Amino acid sequence: MAKKPYRYAVLEAIANEMRANPDMCYFYEYQSPVAVGPTGEILNLAREFGPWRTSGDRGGWALDEAWYVGCATGVAMTGVPVVCELPSMTTTMPLEFVYNQTANMSMMTGGQVSVPVVMWMDGAGRGGGSAQQHSQVGQEALYANIPGLKIVIPSNAYDAAGLMTAAIRDPDPVQFWAYSEVQAGEQPDVPDEPYEVPIGPAVVRQEGTDLTLVSFAPATVDVGKALPDIEAEGISVEYIDPRTLKPLDVDTIAKSVEKTGKMLVVEHGYWTNGFSANIVAEVAQVVDGAILRRITFPDAAGPASGDMIAWMRPDAPKILEAVKKMAAM
Repeated sequence: MAKKPYRYAVLEAIANEMRANPDMCYFYEYQSPVAVGPTGEILNLAREFGPWRTSGDRGGWALDEAWYVGCATGVAMTGVPVVCELPSMTTTMPLEFVYNQTANMSMMTGGQVSVPVVMWMDGAGRGGGSAQQHSQVGQEALYANIPGLKIVIPSNAYDAAGLMTAAIRDPDPVQFWAYSEVQAGEQPDVPDEPYEVPIGPAVVRQEGTDLTLVSFAPATVDVGKALPDIEAEGISVEYIDPRTLKPLDVDTIAKSVEKTGKMLVVEHGYWTNGFSANIVAEVAQVVDGAILRRITFPDAAGPASGDMIAWMRPDAPKILEAVKKMAAM
């Protein structure tokens, strides 16, 4: 048990599963499957498992994300688990193939064919200097529309490693969203032995009575910064991290809203059809009379200017202001 870098913890989870299953594969483009552990140890999946089970250690394969997912889907249809990592800026490239093939295969065959493929989707996050094409957030909402696909979105290294293990062992296709802002932050202790964080259940990060605050990565970074200021205002917030968007743990969230009577959902995706809208809709169906609000990134391109993108981002001061307004209702 040690504090491990996010990427190291996830690659370690993948390596443990590849050691246990001699057929399992890991595909990638130019992202080197190498990470340095907390005491300087180097984990290199390409060197350990070779070119037959990975994309090799010579820079990966050609840049064709739809082909990667198609190849991984075909291999997974034989019953062999596959992790396929897609770099940021390319996470929508295989959308058509996932929509028509990967997510539907089990249903189209009446459950006769399973597709144990994990699509590791790297996300750049909202940062200055990158401009729109390099600062996209919220694509998980596009994929959440597709039946047959599970979506996990961990906010720390512990959940990431456990959810990756659970995703690899799951017979259905799973998307694993890993945002750079989450990976850059301080991480909790991560066990050395394999473990699962189950797909589905949300986690209550903080208990409270005045308002339910729901957020998923990467907005969890800003929520973490806002919580001390909210407490200083004397507002008792119950903070819930879904960890899994599909399936969504509506029961845990609704139970909290029944207690507090109010819910604020924070996300970094866009306002129109952002996944936070789905959370609000789900809770509205089962909790009568609750006050429900959400804050997101606006429906506008992410500018290159750091000051401008900070002005648009639903950051800690904006979260605090929204909580204060709702607490006064």
